[in-house]
Amino acid sequence: FGDQEQGNDGSPVLSSKVGVQGQVFTIVNDESYYYPDLIRGWIQDGDYGSDIAKYTGSTTGTSRNNQVCSSYSPITWQVDRKCHLISASSFDKMCADMKQQRDDMSDDLYAHGAREVVANNIAGNNL
Repeated sequence: FGDQEQGNDGSPVLSSKVGVQGQVFTIVNDESYYYPDLIRGWIQDGDYGSDIAKYTGSTTGTSRNNQVCSSYSPITWQVDRKCHLISASSFDKMCADMKQQRDDMSDDLYAHGAREVVANNIAGNNL
């Protein structure tokens, strides 16, 4: 890892270089909600991406829980507080774009599990 700081398990400490942005959508069959470039990141258009909650957290996934923490933490999260409409074809396009990346992202084209909610006594209070 060169001169990169390493965590207790030997993995690189990425928390100063990694952040997560998230948006929640209701998927509709309406092309007026088509966004062709989801591969480039979240949507900032009108009220999309305008009301953001920022906090520290951890990585996600079912291998992490209240006893097993991620070595890649704390991670800065930026989450859009609103649920937005988006066309189903926007996700079709994003999946097609993911398959075309030099570093093939085909393994990320299925629904992933989510970790259990963090217990209040160990959650950050910096929302």
